[in-house]
Amino acid sequence: MSQLSREACEACRKGAPTVSEAEIALLKPEIPQWKIVERDGIMQLERAFTFPDFKQALAFTNRVGAIAEAANHHPALLTEYGKVTVTWWSHKIKGLHRNDFILAARTDEVAN
Repeated sequence: MSQLSREACEACRKGAPTVSEAEIALLKPEIPQWKIVERDGIMQLERAFTFPDFKQALAFTNRVGAIAEAANHHPALLTEYGKVTVTWWSHKIKGLHRNDFILAARTDEVAN
């Protein structure tokens, strides 16, 4: 279990600050396989996970859904045959919050 994944998520309220470039530089090495993408001006964390079949991809989707529900923080999940793309960002602040990095680390753990 990574140090980042053990951190508690904090309630993210509208107007909370997004992570700074300095914070990203510290957090990103904890989740090296995640990409930072920008869509419609919103920074997001994204990673595609591969599986041998749809059944295993769907089971992973459900495990990610469970950690999302537990944290009350929900990603975009695209489940395909043998592949699940997970995208984390904080909707309320239209960008990345520390919570997104924490949940990305937890996602990596449920993938293993």
